[in-house]
Amino acid sequence: MCKERAAELRDEILFRHPESSYLGDCPICSLPLSLYPKQSTMMGCCSKVVCKGCMYADEIRQLKERLPSVCPFCRHPVPETKEESNKDVRKRAAANDSFAMILLGVRCYNKGDFRGAFKHYKKAAELGNVDAHYHLSLLYLMGEGVEKDEEKRAYHLEEAAIGGHPEARYHLAAIEQQNGREVERRVKHLIIAANLGHSQSIQALKTCYKDGLVSKEEFAAALRGHQAAVDATKSPQREAGEKALAQF
Repeated sequence: MCKERAAELRDEILFRHPESSYLGDCPICSLPLSLYPKQSTMMGCCSKVVCKGCMYADEIRQLKERLPSVCPFCRHPVPETKEESNKDVRKRAAANDSFAMILLGVRCYNKGDFRGAFKHYKKAAELGNVDAHYHLSLLYLMGEGVEKDEEKRAYHLEEAAIGGHPEARYHLAAIEQQNGREVERRVKHLIIAANLGHSQSIQALKTCYKDGLVSKEEFAAALRGHQAAVDATKSPQREAGEKALAQF
């Protein structure tokens, strides 16, 4: 297969619109998870990402019925100490849980152990974790734990974008702009990310529209897609949980 055809096939995969973001749905209410980290929590005991609405509803039920505090998904007792929590995560990682590996990688990174972070992210990526590819792209960008490598950075951003990671799409669009490539590729990335509910991408498209790089119809369609994605993550239960948490 010639390089030109290989590049065409890669682009076909890269610019295919994913059905949902890499986060997927809350395992309890089955509604799409918000892109904003504060709207959900990853449970260290089972590595499930649960929305704040379901977290709040379960906490209220436990308080009313005077039940012990447990995970809203797997019912594992909530760790009482940080060490117990770390033990749960390490146990999941040892069982090849890629989400637990990312959590360990983040903890290594926050301690300045970039090589340790790279090791955890790399293994998680090999297991198919989309977010791990995004984290690896950041390490290659900054040269933390690895040598700076723009080619490897772009590869991991593409793998993350293919898996439905809108932030990776946004970075790919920025790379297209920096390298002075076709505007069409940059706009495609931004539209796909916007349709997944990514706010920065819709703002970037707004600028493109003002500069005459995006048609009125394309921008209007992106706005509708973005709003639909955001609305799909909302529910009365989530709104109640958000209001309750805002008081603390």
